[in-house]
Amino acid sequence: MSTHPIDFHPPTEEAPAFLLPKAGTLFAERADRFAVLARDHALSEWLDFLGKISAAQQYAQARLPALPLPDADTLARAQTHGMPPLDPAKRPALWREALRDIANALLPEAPEGASKALNALLAADDARLERLADALLVNGDIQEGDAAELPFIGAALQVVFTQLASQLAVSALQPMDAHNVCPCCGSPAVASVVRLGAAINNLRYLHCSLCNTEWNVARAVCTSCGNDKTVALHQLEGSDGRVRAETCDECHSTLKIVYQDKDPNVDPVADDLATLALDMLIDEAGYQRAGPNLLLIGAHSG
Repeated sequence: MSTHPIDFHPPTEEAPAFLLPKAGTLFAERADRFAVLARDHALSEWLDFLGKISAAQQYAQARLPALPLPDADTLARAQTHGMPPLDPAKRPALWREALRDIANALLPEAPEGASKALNALLAADDARLERLADALLVNGDIQEGDAAELPFIGAALQVVFTQLASQLAVSALQPMDAHNVCPCCGSPAVASVVRLGAAINNLRYLHCSLCNTEWNVARAVCTSCGNDKTVALHQLEGSDGRVRAETCDECHSTLKIVYQDKDPNVDPVADDLATLALDMLIDEAGYQRAGPNLLLIGAHSG
């Protein structure tokens, strides 16, 4: 593992503070990225199946109607009190339909372990599904026996909250006091991406683990504690630097950064999961991951 200085050249145009997700294409593009990353990878079968999950998410998203957004009073209160407008604890019931669409799309090609989890979810009543969603997003009360089912719960919730986020106006969002908190739904970031583009060139955007919204946070600043003195970047020896881990020696947290200048098709979720070897090295060095990848919890390939 090698360490690199942080090199930052700011853009010349005013950059947007927030980037809302494009629900119509996001999951299909992620599926394509998983397919590329799976080639000649030691975890190719697992990454290929994650690509199938993303494709199933796109299928489920296309079947969703327009979802009701919070009413005007709720949005106004969120603005007044500096809160995200979307609340993961108040989920549209349609997320359960998205889950069933995902499960039915995956079952014909799912490996044995995944098939068992998918069939259990299809047989589950609404109360159990809501308990699993609360465990994942609200109270963290994850039971060992539920772990294999949670990536599919997360995938369905991503579909619904990405749809909701895509329907919001950017004016409904405002920066949070905590850098790592999504201004749209309050979830932690899964990773960040240094983007290409005239107004956003070389800017770092954190990427929400749930609703896929992105928000700009200055580079060379810890996204967990705000420290800018003991932040460093690390990458695997011999890698092209497409994915690096940012670490902070003040709070001992870490979060990955993916770089579009190394590969314009990088995806914060997919490229994160394709570089688990980097996670292992950073974990051994004593750093704790600052945000989850909802497709990783209880993950398995067969």
